[in-house]
Amino acid sequence: MFLFVCTLGFSQESAKSSMDIDGFKLYPNPVTQGKVFIETTHNSPKKILVFDVLGTKVLETTILGKELNLSELDKGVYILRVFEQNKVATRKLIVK
Repeated sequence: MFLFVCTLGFSQESAKSSMDIDGFKLYPNPVTQGKVFIETTHNSPKKILVFDVLGTKVLETTILGKELNLSELDKGVYILRVFEQNKVATRKLIVK
């Protein structure tokens, strides 16, 4: 039982350390023109992963600015994961 409590406490700590990216903004969502813009406080290079609803990675790229081209994706619901300076943001993304 003690080991379980320690493990639980550890996972809560790690969840706090991987907090959302400062000033994270994603727009427009739903995506209608094949482009989405991702803004953050630092606007550093961002590694982008996009997954379909089954968890299959459908896009992996790095952007230096704010614009992400999604014109290759079919219409549907996706999970967008953004990595910037050791922080992560995960959002639902809708492509129309």
